[in-house]
Amino acid sequence: MVQLGIDVGKSKIDLCLLADGSKGRKKTKVLKNTPSVAAAVLEWLAAKKVDITCLQVVLEPTGTYHEYLAYGLHEQGVRVVLASPARVRDFARGMGILTKTDTVDAFVLACYGELRSPEVWTPPPPEISELRALLRRRDALLKDAMREDNRLEKILSTRPSPLVEASVRKMIAVLYAELHAVEQFINSHIDNHPGLKRDLGYLISIKGVGPQIGPNMLAALRSHNFSSAEQAAAWFGLVPKEKRSGSSVHYRARLSKSGPAELRAKLFIGAMMAVKYNRQLKATYGRLLAAGKCKMSALGAVMRKLVHQCYAVLKHQCCYDENYGLAA
Repeated sequence: MVQLGIDVGKSKIDLCLLADGSKGRKKTKVLKNTPSVAAAVLEWLAAKKVDITCLQVVLEPTGTYHEYLAYGLHEQGVRVVLASPARVRDFARGMGILTKTDTVDAFVLACYGELRSPEVWTPPPPEISELRALLRRRDALLKDAMREDNRLEKILSTRPSPLVEASVRKMIAVLYAELHAVEQFINSHIDNHPGLKRDLGYLISIKGVGPQIGPNMLAALRSHNFSSAEQAAAWFGLVPKEKRSGSSVHYRARLSKSGPAELRAKLFIGAMMAVKYNRQLKATYGRLLAAGKCKMSALGAVMRKLVHQCYAVLKHQCCYDENYGLAA
């Protein structure tokens, strides 16, 4: 398998081609990151006489700058890997590579594909991609609206300028109107896709997963091919990370927090509700507190169990049964 590592930037991409493994010769190239970047990469590979059926391209997801490249290559039948930046950095340190430049990063990505055999990326269905985009837009508008609310509060706590106050109030009205419009788009999008509507119904049947958390969990779980609930919880950064060695190093286990922080924040709110109304998670929370765990540690376990329940209802295509596993 020929490995091609690509370091993606906003305006350019750095390529490193390994035809003979990490110890062989490497070929490098710098290309502009444009909407036609995938075609430019394939043209360069054709000039190097590379058979794309034997090619694996490894890159890191960088916001949205990698999407034209990743989708374009996948549509042409190229094997694409989206590698975790944290894991690639640890891999580089393991190889003794401490330098970090675009050229070196492309080489490290190619070596990562050669030595680690990472999982191939499969793009999510179009309806899931659209849902994710709408949810990101809703979150951005909500943050902006809350900032303006805070500004108005500060203005009203002193002697306000009438012009400034009017400007802030106008912006708040515009932001909340657009937020309402985007929420309507989200609801319409889900209603127009029976599969999404069905899966969302399964998710919100779980007490602790409401109309805000449900679409986010749906987008996250349907965007990845998780093989188990444990793998999904690990992606969310909800698995405990221990640090123990010998008799002197004995740190308390903490959540890995390696996944998307914004989704964990939403799950935390869901866990707060679940310990009140979800029978299984309420029992888990009480048992951990009785065992001497602190409240935050117990809530972390509830968040992880909540992901497990979401994964289960989607996998088995059924509504949540609050009596499952609680039979005396």
